[in-house]
Amino acid sequence: MATSEIKEKILNDAVFMGLRSAIGVIFIVHGMGKFNPGFAEFLPNLGLPPELQIPIALAELVPGILLIIGVLSRLSSALLSIIMIGAIFHVKGAQSLTGDSGVELDLILLAAALVIMVAGPGRIALAQAVKKLPRCLH
Repeated sequence: MATSEIKEKILNDAVFMGLRSAIGVIFIVHGMGKFNPGFAEFLPNLGLPPELQIPIALAELVPGILLIIGVLSRLSSALLSIIMIGAIFHVKGAQSLTGDSGVELDLILLAAALVIMVAGPGRIALAQAVKKLPRCLH
C-alpha cells in the first residue's frame, strides 16, 4: 500500500471522528436544553403532550454521547435523522431555509447524520477497538 493511500485512510477516519464528535456535541447541548421545564410548556404548542419532554431530551442526549464515543453510531444516527425530519417538518413546518424558522441547521445535521448512518463511524471509534462487538453495533 502506498504511503499516500495510508495517509488518506487515516485522514478519512479522522474526518469521521470529527464529524461524529461535532454532531454529538450539538445534540448533547440541545438535549440538555430540553430538560428545562420551559420545553415541557412549549410541547403543547406543537400538539405534543408535556410528558414527552424527557423522552425527547434523552433521544438527543444519549445518541449524541454514543456518537462521540463511537458505539451504536449507525443506530444513533438513524434516530437523530428521524428527530431532524420531525424538527424540519413538524416543528418548523419547512417554511423557510433561513431566518427565525429556517431549517438550514436542521438540514445540515440531518445530512451529517445520514452520512454517518450510511458510511459508519470510521475506524477511530470505541466499537472498532472492541473487536468482539458485532458490526451492527458500530
